[in-house]
Amino acid sequence: MARLFGTDGVRGLANGDLTPELAMQVSAAAARVLYDRDDSRRRVALVGRDPRASGEMLEAAVVAGLTSAGADVLRVGVLPTPAVAHLVNDLGADIGVMISASHNPMPDNGIKLFTAGGHKLPDAVEDEIETRLTEQVDRPTGIHVGRVRDAEDAERRYVDHLLTAAPQSLEGLKVVVDCANGAASIAAPDAYRRAGAQVIAINAEPDGININDGVGSTHLEGLQAAVVEHGADLGIAHDGDADRCLAVDSTGAVVDGDQIMAVLALAMVESGELVENTLVATVMTNLGLHLAMREHGVSLRTTKVGDRYVLEELRAGGFSLGGEQSGHVVLPGHATTGDGLLTALRLMGRVAETGTGLDSLAKVMRRLPQVLVNVRVADKATAVAAESVTSAVAEAEAQLGETGRVLLRPSGTENLVRVMVEAADERHAQDTADQLAKIVSAVR
Repeated sequence: MARLFGTDGVRGLANGDLTPELAMQVSAAAARVLYDRDDSRRRVALVGRDPRASGEMLEAAVVAGLTSAGADVLRVGVLPTPAVAHLVNDLGADIGVMISASHNPMPDNGIKLFTAGGHKLPDAVEDEIETRLTEQVDRPTGIHVGRVRDAEDAERRYVDHLLTAAPQSLEGLKVVVDCANGAASIAAPDAYRRAGAQVIAINAEPDGININDGVGSTHLEGLQAAVVEHGADLGIAHDGDADRCLAVDSTGAVVDGDQIMAVLALAMVESGELVENTLVATVMTNLGLHLAMREHGVSLRTTKVGDRYVLEELRAGGFSLGGEQSGHVVLPGHATTGDGLLTALRLMGRVAETGTGLDSLAKVMRRLPQVLVNVRVADKATAVAAESVTSAVAEAEAQLGETGRVLLRPSGTENLVRVMVEAADERHAQDTADQLAKIVSAVR
């Protein structure tokens, strides 16, 4: 049986894979696992969601599950995932629940859980929750049943926090922000305007249906056109729950998560904020970032793919900056998870502080062409370990030298091997990836 929890909570087709019954079971089990039942103090669970239509149904189920386990519920309504993580800590809640499928299309939804302090759950805790989904327990009754109330000032508290964490004035900057018709449709334009920027908000009218629909950080074409049309200094793109941030410079060129991390890392070196001059990224980060950081004396630590693994490395080493190419950027001194709005404020703050356009700042690193080929195999572990494959990879790496890289990564959910090749030019990268893919597919 497949594991219920994926790389970022429970996710699936709303009312299909992710039913109200399952949402209620997950939230009730989470309350039982995360609360110290020997402590008679009433516990508080904080619940937020993105604006997709199924969130209303799933919120009701999650609230029912939590209150049935004796937790009082504080609803914060439609807010970004990082806002929920922050408010769990800021409001002293014992558990946080975010109902969102992030960048997935509208029919999907998900449940993300946070512990006290606003941290994501370790695998072991998720596994315990899963094993206790259907356990028979004595439920609280009478005055011990949880109560529900709404937090009226949640959005203001979150934006206040952002402006404290990124105090640089954005006066004089014109920015276009694509809110993906998602959870940041109010908070992002509000935060950027309060920071002093002239803000043009697009895709900021969620109706429950249009979230991520050809817009946001996975569809940058509209933002690129809007930045050029309005003569803006830059554009910011968020996904449905706003834990990501990608950017567009004044020419309409995309600035991805690797480039954003490069800009922020050098700014933090300059300010003395980059702990041990170390940046944390995943194995999929572009080789160009490795080369740029090496040139500027910054160490780059790599983790498995997934922002949760970046977070674990950041916490274990006490580091101050990490993230993914996709735009999940984490600043642990100010956030317990990726925060697209905080990232955007820091990036725009660097533009304002230096008086240098984002196009020039992003040139600190050159993205090398990166080709990814998915190869279906009979057994992914056997394919990756085969002598024909390992020797072919070694030969390819020798040919590429310091200006290229090969990565073979088994899929976490399918019998696929992902062949990634970076090289100085795209044709070389594609040819190398295709050759390796043929060798991988021939393994029996």
